[in-house]
Amino acid sequence: MPNTKTTVPFTGTKEQEAALQEVIASHKGQPGASMPVLQAAQDIYGYLPEEVQIMVAEGLGIPLTEVYGIVSFYSQFIMNPKGKINIAVCMGTACYVVGAGDILDDISEKVCCKAGEITDDGKISVEATRCIGACGLAPVLTINEDVYGKLSRGEIEPVIDSYLAKLAALEAGEA
Repeated sequence: MPNTKTTVPFTGTKEQEAALQEVIASHKGQPGASMPVLQAAQDIYGYLPEEVQIMVAEGLGIPLTEVYGIVSFYSQFIMNPKGKINIAVCMGTACYVVGAGDILDDISEKVCCKAGEITDDGKISVEATRCIGACGLAPVLTINEDVYGKLSRGEIEPVIDSYLAKLAALEAGEA
């Protein structure tokens, strides 16, 4: 489950940067400030790209390697943006033994995006997640906030196609 650098360019706003600087200023000099600042930064930006990590490191006066170490260690932090369609496949034991790995492979091939990555246009992201606690529905995947269980490999493509159609309609102003 790689957490590789995204190909989607960083698009932070001045308002987001001002909000982050305010958070940094309120925690500067406090022991353990990096965790609450990084949590707030992720709330502000939705993820923690290199650019945001640099702002946090410089603002708190700590090495970038320390910030990166925290971000890459804790699973609550993400370094890539989520797509408008975020597909997450549970890879917990119950899901894995009934074919979640094959389903993840099929999804990656369909949307041309590997687990832990986002498409170049930023529309679709794919994740391999830890157990989501729906073992009775194995294999389980989520698309945005919707949960799908007991899907076979052949049932996944139409589900993804429906989300792509909804997204296309939204972008065309039809929905």
